[in-house]
Amino acid sequence: MDALVVGAGVVGLAVARALAQRGHAVIVAEAAEAIGTEVSARSSEVIHGGMYYPSGSIRARHCVEGRRRLVAFCESHGVPHRLCGKLIVATRPEERAALETIFARGAANGVEDLAWMEREEAVALEPALACVAALHSPATGIVDSHALMLALLGDIEDAGGVLALRTPIQAAERRDGRWQVRFGGETPDVLTVDAVVNAAGLGAQALARRIDGIPADKVPRQVLAKGSYFGCTGKPAFSRLIYPAPVEGGLGIHLTLDLAGRMRFGPDVEWVDAPDYTVDPARAPAFAAAIRRYWPGLPEGRLTPDYAGLRPKLTGPGEPAADFRIDGPESHGLPGLVQLFGIESPGLTSSLSLAEEVVGRLEG
Repeated sequence: MDALVVGAGVVGLAVARALAQRGHAVIVAEAAEAIGTEVSARSSEVIHGGMYYPSGSIRARHCVEGRRRLVAFCESHGVPHRLCGKLIVATRPEERAALETIFARGAANGVEDLAWMEREEAVALEPALACVAALHSPATGIVDSHALMLALLGDIEDAGGVLALRTPIQAAERRDGRWQVRFGGETPDVLTVDAVVNAAGLGAQALARRIDGIPADKVPRQVLAKGSYFGCTGKPAFSRLIYPAPVEGGLGIHLTLDLAGRMRFGPDVEWVDAPDYTVDPARAPAFAAAIRRYWPGLPEGRLTPDYAGLRPKLTGPGEPAADFRIDGPESHGLPGLVQLFGIESPGLTSSLSLAEEVVGRLEG
């Protein structure tokens, strides 16, 4: 096939890599000036275990398999990463039930080495921690997301694929059994390909509406959840990731580490109508209150505004969390087209597994 992948985030690059390594001719079209500038560049860079998601869901299936593939890829390609482990904590007795649900889901989803710990065991691992119980996931880790995307791009180019930056897609239509795609940028033109993958992330719905023949009811609404992060000055108090019991719209304000061991906290959940990457310093007191539930020793004045990201969700506040959507011809009726909607967390962890399914649908 001649294939066009729209979007050079981690998922788009993973799909393009899988296509190119199967011998297909691949072009990755990215509207921005660099790869991975939106959702992929503003995540927590966590390699997730897969214990949060309903059994049988697309998220559960691809997170568990994707984690295994991602760790193997990082090891084989020299991508900086570390399986530092994670503790999901109940800070009050009434939160134990939420941990029990997560523990059962983890077992059903095939998450490796997930273990229940009472307070004494958890505090023995992390003396600064306050909790009544915890789940320990030693298979959870962190990764350098930019290095990961560069490694994926390297494989694409080694297999003959091409990256086209500053190349916004303006329209696409089926003509004579192939896709005719009109793009803009510095040298606007028309490209004819056999297959198109919409992996445009925040722009996936807008792109879908520019594809001729897509029924309006097959383009889901997009709801933006902004998540802010705060850094923490001083010596790290933890060596593992610390997650509270989940909250509506996210996994709670958790502690993550970068590969240098520095602590950062987030994301919170703020429903917004338009992209906004500013971090309001006035959110620091709410962060501090949430953090002190599991780290009562957080000193005053240590939190500093860091960065913010956006999650392209398919459901909003008060609604059950939607699964990922992988829409192929069976959904919209157009051959040679796969569209990805609502790919947020754990999209990075799932990327290599998602790519296999996308390519399978195109080849099948």
